[in-house]
Amino acid sequence: MNNTQNRFTTFDQTEIFYQHWQATHESDTPKKAILLFHRGHEHSGRMAHLVNELKLPDFDFFAWDARGHGHSPGDRGDAPSFSACVKDIQYFVNHIQENYDINPENIAVIGQSVGAVLAATWVHDYAPKIRALCLASPAFSIKLYIPLAIPSLKILSKVRGNFFINSYVKSKMLTHDLERAKAYDEDPLIARAISVRMLLGLDEASNRIVNDAENIHVPTQILSSGSDFVVFQKPQKEFYAKLPHPLKEFHNLEGFYHDTLGEINREIAINKIRRFIQQCFDLPYQAPDLIHADKIGQSCAIAEEYSSPLPKNSFKDLFWQFTKKNLKIGSHFSRGLKIGEETGYDSGSTLDFVYRNESESPNFLGKMIDKQYLNAIGWRGIRVRKENIELLLKKYADILVQNRKPVRILDIASGHGRYILDAVADFSKKPDSILLRDYSEINVEAGKRLILDRNLESLAEFVQGDAFDTASLAAIKPKATLAVVSGLYELFSENDLLQQSLEGLNKAMLKDGYLIYTGQVWHPQQEFIARALTSHRQGNAWVMRLRSQAEMDMLVEQAGFKKIDQCIDDFGIFTISVAQKL
Repeated sequence: MNNTQNRFTTFDQTEIFYQHWQATHESDTPKKAILLFHRGHEHSGRMAHLVNELKLPDFDFFAWDARGHGHSPGDRGDAPSFSACVKDIQYFVNHIQENYDINPENIAVIGQSVGAVLAATWVHDYAPKIRALCLASPAFSIKLYIPLAIPSLKILSKVRGNFFINSYVKSKMLTHDLERAKAYDEDPLIARAISVRMLLGLDEASNRIVNDAENIHVPTQILSSGSDFVVFQKPQKEFYAKLPHPLKEFHNLEGFYHDTLGEINREIAINKIRRFIQQCFDLPYQAPDLIHADKIGQSCAIAEEYSSPLPKNSFKDLFWQFTKKNLKIGSHFSRGLKIGEETGYDSGSTLDFVYRNESESPNFLGKMIDKQYLNAIGWRGIRVRKENIELLLKKYADILVQNRKPVRILDIASGHGRYILDAVADFSKKPDSILLRDYSEINVEAGKRLILDRNLESLAEFVQGDAFDTASLAAIKPKATLAVVSGLYELFSENDLLQQSLEGLNKAMLKDGYLIYTGQVWHPQQEFIARALTSHRQGNAWVMRLRSQAEMDMLVEQAGFKKIDQCIDDFGIFTISVAQKL
């Protein structure tokens, strides 16, 4: 195959190196591709042997050097965050689609070790419609051989900041292939160290993905090395057991060391990968059908469990009753807790307090409570979500201006509308109109005051409206070109409601207009929120049903939109996606 070396520009303008091996294509058949993601410390050159050994001549092959590795820029073994590398994959796939005319449903992914975890996290968080996912010895849990290594590194990183540690792994622990081991030892591009933030980010992402593997809806093959000195096999099996797709395989390769695809008898593993990919491509691509995930399935079961009462006076019941009483007591001192107790912890008033991110209590104890409250991981994720929404609003408003189209903003559940008004302040050109809507009269009045405070009354309007009323949304005039649904759909379990809302939104928008929508694919405090916090809806418990990104995207696509962009916070909680009306 003809090999070329190239670079693509990722989300923060970093130029990432990659190699491309071009297949000879039949003119009347869609192009197909295999993406290769190398293990930690290594680079694309260490995966290049697979191009010939897989014997799949009708596939293009792509292999990158992850940032901080090989020919890509950055400190060796480091990146801004683990999630930044996951987002790099999304931009890599976008680049391949745009420049080589290869659609995601004609792509298979092969990842090894850390590269396998990156690939699995990408599939979980971004829900790409790829054909197959092959993971070789995924590094879900590294054998650090030092007791309490991860907790110790977390403490040290808070004291020292980011720092580097050298890998204990020797080439003889990776493979029985003496030539490949020698090449590893002599390769100047091997990154011998890894940054602590990448190591901790890998650990956090791995725990999340293994625990939430039921939201990976792609045919998946796991190749596990039976004599692996580097990573544990148990979480690989746990991950596999939770995968929901019927097309899945787990292979225990007896005697294999960690470099599964570089072992001396690697043809055993490679033959399995070839057969799995060929079989997946012999079948027509079929997107997951998750329309009834609100009525049956794991996310439904978990939400149902957390909404069910606990046995009276059981340890768990007493614990959560005590927690709720503490919140009630704290609300007498803390402004943040008081707003939550009075209006609901999911209310627009609570979100506005979280966005302001300041302790507003008049007393010392209240200020301390506010600080701890605002530092909760969920509220930190909410603030990152706000920043990402503002960035995407500006990005797509600029695109509309460049295409000489009006910028008419519509938000159907604005809360107080702070994130929209904050974003507009940074626009290069003022929008033509802003229509904010919310069901709560309290939010509408607060939003109107914000509009007056910012002297935007000439172009912004705030009205009361139901975000799930299809006819009310469809009647909006003039039609919007940039619509936003932020933090709303996450509060409602029923997909029927979302379908009503999205149908109305489609009718409220011009063709080719952009819809920015949020999702909540995971939350580490889901049970705490359900058992201890109240909702704005009649003070009931705030029970969330988490939607996978695949489910959320499916609902949006069924309503007549095509997803074109996405980002997610470093915690893996809140996604912000962009879809275009077809």
